[in-house]
Amino acid sequence: QVQLVESGGGLVQPGGSLRLSCAASGLTFSNYGMGWYRQAPGKQRELVATIRSSGTTNYADSVKGRFTISRDNAKMTVYLQTNSLKPEDTAVYYCNARYLWHDYWGQGTQVTVSS
Repeated sequence: QVQLVESGGGLVQPGGSLRLSCAASGLTFSNYGMGWYRQAPGKQRELVATIRSSGTTNYADSVKGRFTISRDNAKMTVYLQTNSLKPEDTAVYYCNARYLWHDYWGQGTQVTVSS
């Protein structure tokens, strides 16, 4: 059974940082492309960042230069380092694992940026 468990969310002031983690189990992690998506209230889920099995990364324009995605295949974990957070970054952040026709999602972790 595949599980993706996110952690690291919370309340942070504008300009602050958080490190999100997504621990995977039940899959051959190194084969999977991993990604972070987010969904703000009343909005559609949107791509934040992805990292391929090769290590190639991709970012939404809104987070380039502020967020960094990375992965540790030995720990079966993907990370999202979020810096210079803005109120508009407030959302539930979801972890995604994708390989061929396999597509899995975590339950999400809330990030709230507010003073």
